[in-house]
Amino acid sequence: MRDRRDGRGWQEEYPRPQMRRDSFFSLNGIWSLNGRPVRVPFPPEAALSGYAEPVEEYLVYKKTFTLPDGFTGRTKRVLLHFGAVDQLARVMLNGREVVRHAGGYLPFSADITDALCPGENRLRVDVIDKLSHDYPYGKQSKKPGGMWYTPVSGIWQSVWLEAVPERGAVSGLRVTPGLYGIDLEVDTDAPEYRLTVSLASGPFAFTCREKRVHIDWKETGEAPHCWTPEDPFLYSFTVETDTDRVESYFALRTVEIRRLGGKQWICLNGRPVFLHGVLDQGYFADGHYLPGEPDEYTRDIRRMRELGFCLLRKHVKIEPEAFYYACDREGMLVWQDMVNNGGFCWLMDTALPNLGFQKRPDRLPGGRRRKRIFERHLRDTLAHLYNHPCIVGYTIFNEGWGQFDSDRMAGIAKEMDATRLYDATSGWFSQKKSDVDSIHAYFRNRVIKAGKKPLFLSECGGYVRKISGHLYREDAKYGYGKTDSKIALTKRISALYREMVIPSIFNGLCGCVYTQLSDVEGEVNGLYTYDRQVCKVDIETMQALAGEIRRAFSKAVAERTES
Repeated sequence: MRDRRDGRGWQEEYPRPQMRRDSFFSLNGIWSLNGRPVRVPFPPEAALSGYAEPVEEYLVYKKTFTLPDGFTGRTKRVLLHFGAVDQLARVMLNGREVVRHAGGYLPFSADITDALCPGENRLRVDVIDKLSHDYPYGKQSKKPGGMWYTPVSGIWQSVWLEAVPERGAVSGLRVTPGLYGIDLEVDTDAPEYRLTVSLASGPFAFTCREKRVHIDWKETGEAPHCWTPEDPFLYSFTVETDTDRVESYFALRTVEIRRLGGKQWICLNGRPVFLHGVLDQGYFADGHYLPGEPDEYTRDIRRMRELGFCLLRKHVKIEPEAFYYACDREGMLVWQDMVNNGGFCWLMDTALPNLGFQKRPDRLPGGRRRKRIFERHLRDTLAHLYNHPCIVGYTIFNEGWGQFDSDRMAGIAKEMDATRLYDATSGWFSQKKSDVDSIHAYFRNRVIKAGKKPLFLSECGGYVRKISGHLYREDAKYGYGKTDSKIALTKRISALYREMVIPSIFNGLCGCVYTQLSDVEGEVNGLYTYDRQVCKVDIETMQALAGEIRRAFSKAVAERTES
């Protein structure tokens, strides 16, 4: 078995699975950080980075590299890609600035052709990370504890190079799926391109001169094979110009809200679906913001599938594309949070709302600059993740954190991507525009009832069970109710679903998100320990509970649609 602590898996993983070229040169591995060795892409706070120094606000990364012989081939341009750098980055190659970027969660790139030199090249990345709340920052805190975690600094996703043709390159793909075909937009300056879709009967190919093309599945001669959690079928396709070739994939599927039997339902491929989900913070004990290797994402997905879950709510963090690719392949639905900026007040945003004070107007956190940054990040996030079929919905604001103009933000999101659902205000402080009524319930089990919109219990549970020998720190205790054994924790979770969730399904509840997938630092309310070594609940009982939920939902749908 490969040693997952050497970072080699991240060197071998192609970072952009939805637009793959043969040209790929990884720059992951050992770099210099402020004069000391660090293993990229792990952030310096992570054990797997090997960085043994205090992490400062000003970071200087250095790396030398030599392009492999024949790397550019017939092409003439070389692109440098960064998966994510937190927060402000200035990139120089051989003393020449090639790109600047602000914000710590989204990819950026630069054409470095004119800055390259024969033989050895010197790459330098200057980073400033003061954990400014003007920028999206997730659960990071300079004083970690409870629901706040150790910060992540600098480079924390893959760095890589690719060679592209000077003319005729494919620079982007946008796939909008349906049940009986897709709409495809190809960004290229080539006058035409060849599109080939792999079908069971063989390749379906044709030449296109328009950047936008619609594929009607009737034209393929095959019945459509739709993507579902039980059968996550992916079609592969290629786009070729005279000078370029990229590989990608898509799925046939739809997500929408339909009115059936006088009630609104969340529907996947036209059929009501219950979103049996778990909160996924995306933290790992050894790699912090990254697992030791990309395959760990698949293992996490399968751990949750084994417990009966079909959805991950990705909580205020954007992952490398390896995560979403794994969800696409494994059939795990994803409800993706935006990464909020702005201040968070525990009294106003958490304590009082849990006591019932859940109405207030939107507020403007910190002025126009912060507002512009959040809106830009929202737009860029939607564009970046658009092609992944696993994503069925987005959370815009969570528990009032940085909340402002939520109706306007929901309108912008819906205009950019009408193929997903939006929880504009998860938990409380709801306004007018949201596809779901979203609530959080942690401290008592109560039957809830849907209004005019589908009801989404977007956070609940969070019961504590500490496992000695598997704690990030011995004083870890954060959660929402203490248990002391596998039996006790499983019993507490079962009671939550049987006393609150299942009865509420008959009142219109369409989804539920349990907190959470694993322990995280001071939080010990996971279904797994932080190191993923111990499952803290009884697997067979959780599977049986998932079966009860499915049967209750099927019965509720039948009762509503037959009446």
